[in-house]
Amino acid sequence: MQTEFEIETRGAGLVEFTGQVARWVSGQGDGMLTLMVRHTSASLLIQENADPDVQVDLMGFFERLVPAGDDPSMRWLTHVLEGPDDMPAHIKASLLPVSLQIPVMDGRMRLGTWQGIYLFEHRARPYRRRVAAHFSADRAG
Repeated sequence: MQTEFEIETRGAGLVEFTGQVARWVSGQGDGMLTLMVRHTSASLLIQENADPDVQVDLMGFFERLVPAGDDPSMRWLTHVLEGPDDMPAHIKASLLPVSLQIPVMDGRMRLGTWQGIYLFEHRARPYRRRVAAHFSADRAG
């Protein structure tokens, strides 16, 4: 079983889409869910969804780790034609997961109490991102 989720971003930040995925796997039994973002400047994360300060701190950390291309510390970049946020976005996406695997039991993802699925947009402007999803049902039993 396969589908694709379309996630609209508002620029750099995390967008939770756990609910969309949960509805899609609901009632599908046991198996393994694989998600993959189909872009080179965004990532996927399983992260806390209870305290929004977690997202603020993650954003701050990655902005410090990989500043915008017009920051003096990034003068070494050569891929600069698409703006000061583009190459840093590719770097962040290379450091973070672009795919996730989540066990599913009785049609429910086996996420922890405070875990959610996020698309992490690394570009400054809004985008429509696509996440491919594949559910493999267990055939045993």
